[in-house]
Amino acid sequence: MKVFTAVVEAGSFTGAADVLDMSKAAVSRYVGELEERLGTRLLHRTTRKLSRTTEGEIFYERCRELLANVDEAEAEITARHGEASGLLKVNVPVTFGLMHLAQLWPELLARHQKLALDITLSDRVADLVEEGFDLAVRIGQMPSSSLIGRKLASTRMVVCAAPAYLERRGTPLQPQDLLTHDVISYTLFSTGENWTFAGPDGNVSVRVNPRVRTNSGDTCRAAALQQQGVILQPTFMVGPDLASGALREIMPDYRSVELGVYAVYPSRKFVTPKLRVVIDFLVEAFAHPVWVG
Repeated sequence: MKVFTAVVEAGSFTGAADVLDMSKAAVSRYVGELEERLGTRLLHRTTRKLSRTTEGEIFYERCRELLANVDEAEAEITARHGEASGLLKVNVPVTFGLMHLAQLWPELLARHQKLALDITLSDRVADLVEEGFDLAVRIGQMPSSSLIGRKLASTRMVVCAAPAYLERRGTPLQPQDLLTHDVISYTLFSTGENWTFAGPDGNVSVRVNPRVRTNSGDTCRAAALQQQGVILQPTFMVGPDLASGALREIMPDYRSVELGVYAVYPSRKFVTPKLRVVIDFLVEAFAHPVWVG
């Protein structure tokens, strides 16, 4: 396969022989034996031109892909014996980054003295390849197939409000009751203002009419703590408030979605030592999440 792809890419047997540091006769023999094994001609040969047959075109593309995977596999295994060093560019969500990652980075750097970090906090979904990120932490459903994801933890979306607000306005017992309450809505939800729950009798969806809309989960939480209304936020954010009683979960029989916390990286890249140690560190750090639920 390596000889065949070299011939195609060099455009001649002589050119491939130079690239591979082999004799032209050896290159020709390899290609001939490959065609005999496959039972089909891969190349059209003339004294002036070399071109691929239809089968040769298909086989070349598959060979190139397979050989690239072999090179990547070898590089990854070799890299596992290397030391974590150099700069790693990381993209993380703002609130999660501040609440649960900021205090972890110093420990990571203390363990790996030659590692350097470039950390960007953003709630926008970055294109890791285009923007040059080595790793991202994503919260949601399973990442797209263009990325490799390793699950770190789970977090549940919870409807909650301050006890004083509930005493003043009453406690919603089912999703439809939210229509008569002040709702603080997070505008970056993939489902918008349609809140869906798994209830005792199946799935229930309600379109809330927010009094406040914001693209900041922290603003939602702050408003709820100030007794301004009902929010739907993840346990990684409101878990401590639920534990302390500052916020109270409502409609416990109606469960909202569960999301995964993932470490993701581009599938085209093999796992370098610096990337491997950061992923392993995060897996260890979130083995027992501190948030409720």
